[in-house]
Amino acid sequence: MSLTAALDSARNSLMASGVQSSAISRNIAGAGQAGYSRKIAVLDTLPGAGVYVAAIQRAASTGLFTNVLTATSASAKQSAIYDGLQQIAATTVDDPEQDQSPTAMLNKLKQALHQYATAPDNATLAQAAVSAAKDMASTLNQATQTVQSVREGADADIATSVANINQLLAQFDTVNTAVVKGTIAGDDVTDYLDQRDSIISKLSQEIGISVSIRPNGDAALYTDSGVALYDKKARTVSFTPTNTYTPGTTGNAVYIDGVPVTGASSVMPLKSGKIAGLAELRDKATVTYQSQLDEVARGLISAFAESDQSGAALPDVPGLFTYPGAPGMPASAAVSVGLAGTIRVAASVDPAVGGNPNLLRDGAISGNAAYNYNTAGNAGYSTRLQQLIDKMDMPQPFDPAAGGKPSGGVIDFASSSASWIETQRKSADDGMQYQNTLLDRSNAALSNVNGVNMDDEMSLMLQVERTYSASSKLISTVDDMLNSLLAAVGAST
Repeated sequence: MSLTAALDSARNSLMASGVQSSAISRNIAGAGQAGYSRKIAVLDTLPGAGVYVAAIQRAASTGLFTNVLTATSASAKQSAIYDGLQQIAATTVDDPEQDQSPTAMLNKLKQALHQYATAPDNATLAQAAVSAAKDMASTLNQATQTVQSVREGADADIATSVANINQLLAQFDTVNTAVVKGTIAGDDVTDYLDQRDSIISKLSQEIGISVSIRPNGDAALYTDSGVALYDKKARTVSFTPTNTYTPGTTGNAVYIDGVPVTGASSVMPLKSGKIAGLAELRDKATVTYQSQLDEVARGLISAFAESDQSGAALPDVPGLFTYPGAPGMPASAAVSVGLAGTIRVAASVDPAVGGNPNLLRDGAISGNAAYNYNTAGNAGYSTRLQQLIDKMDMPQPFDPAAGGKPSGGVIDFASSSASWIETQRKSADDGMQYQNTLLDRSNAALSNVNGVNMDDEMSLMLQVERTYSASSKLISTVDDMLNSLLAAVGAST
């Protein structure tokens, strides 16, 4: 090897060591940064020129990154569902201090009726029974408000998620363009790639996505159902929020470039992500539970209905419990949408508004004497009260679409409803815990590949320092040899 070639080789080695040192410094500085991936200076050699840095690459794994995205989206969906169901269950089913669940209030009403039946001439017990009935109606009213409040919250959260997605897509467009331009120019784009992955990770929390990498580092994004989210440009994600929810309200769908990805009309619905979970909570779980509350209310009106006692074959009418559709009875075994939010105790028996609680014992709550059970006006009459107690346990049909017990007493149906919401919550909790565990493991596996290990970096730094020292020594040696050669040539002349 000539001295010039040796000098060039040593100089190139020094330059390569400098680039390696810079990469190591970047790794050490970025070790604590979220989304940072380890940078690697890739070395190559040229005959007669020595080593050089061919490229700066990231330590990355497409497969592991995809696993992280999938787990993130699945976890976000389950969390959204669980949080909503937890809010409903905490206020309508399992409050141990208040014990205000529909089942608990039904049992309290039944107990109050039992006590009243033992002393039907006791005005205090009559008022207590009416008060228990009012508490029952209030519980159903408040449960309806809670369910619709959860739906409103889910709808508002969908709007927030859509805004976040559009903002992230705009950021993605800027960074993806920089990646493509840098790749074509041969520049180091590893920091841009980190930024792009970070944006994709944030997107995966809102919506299930898949990534396709094309020539020059260009990336395309699709939903987990196949709808294009970004392809050369960002697609428009739109949603019109509904500010107020009632039991009959149907929430609007989320659209991507006019294609619905949530709701009954969607042919390519989202499978995961926060939006998918919120849509399922808003449109399915809460709607089903509201139907169950409505069926409890209908069952109460049916159980406490008054029958004609005059022999005129008049139709049954609402008694203790009534609703805006009175004097007609709600259809049997069919959900009357929103009934739980409008059920109330008849004013004619409510002493708070001048009513007579003894009508609960005697009948004719509707004001029609044909429905009077205690025709003799006996103060000790308890037959009607016992009849009401029995009817609370008497089997009646319930709408199977509500998801509760299709036949049984109203208390049985309310208990099956409580079991249903608890089962749904438990299922969402189990799914969330599983997906969180899977996400933790996926993140750990990815971190093992692209994360920065300080011990490894310091060890590599020592190797680079030795290489730098050796190259410096070689340059010094070549310099001495050249000086000696020049001195010898000068002496000969």
